[in-house]
Amino acid sequence: MQANYKKLWKLLIDKDMKKTDLLSVANISSNILAKMNKGENVSMDSLQKICKALECDVGDIVTFEEK
Repeated sequence: MQANYKKLWKLLIDKDMKKTDLLSVANISSNILAKMNKGENVSMDSLQKICKALECDVGDIVTFEEK
């Protein structure tokens, strides 16, 4: 299954944030962001950091789809 982060990108737009803002707010690396841009899986720790920073649930930022 492939991760789909479209919900995260929309949430960032709704909060008037850029992807680079997410790096500093969630304290994640640019490698994590690069993986997410490619639709690759990232660790639950990274997803938790993002959810904490954006005050949301994991289901609000990622879905999984069959390849």
